[in-house]
Amino acid sequence: MRANCIETLKRGGEIAAQNNIELLIENIDPEENPKYFLTSSAEGFEIVRAVANPHVKFLYDFFHEQIAEGNLIAKLEKNIDLVGLVHVADVPGRHEPGTGEINYSNIFRKLGDLGYSRFVAMEFVPKGEPASALRAAREMALKSGRPERKSSINTISPGRIHATA
Repeated sequence: MRANCIETLKRGGEIAAQNNIELLIENIDPEENPKYFLTSSAEGFEIVRAVANPHVKFLYDFFHEQIAEGNLIAKLEKNIDLVGLVHVADVPGRHEPGTGEINYSNIFRKLGDLGYSRFVAMEFVPKGEPASALRAAREMALKSGRPERKSSINTISPGRIHATA
């Protein structure tokens, strides 16, 4: 399965390059879906390295990684060049940052320190009113990240399309 995944992503990466898009792969924790092929971010990062195409990146989902293996920041530091997108949700419950065991202030600070300039997708189920929860999560990210950098509220910019599988 791993060899087929790499070969398919190599072919897909060529097509993605021709169309100015990126392909993202994501692991899912084995607790949530034990039959899913990719349950380890370490293996996901290895697959992206084996594909060796800048149009193939890893979607680093902190929620799944905390459940599967933990050690979030060390893996982020080691593999930041392969990260195409991050997903944010807290453990347990997949709620907004600050409601569970993940220290998102430290995560956002590290993303800023590493110069991460890509999108942060808020993939959580709000405990309360959705717009307020999203606003609070955004403020936490801005406060903890790199405040000296200008931030933008824009959606995905034209010409930058992401597909996940």
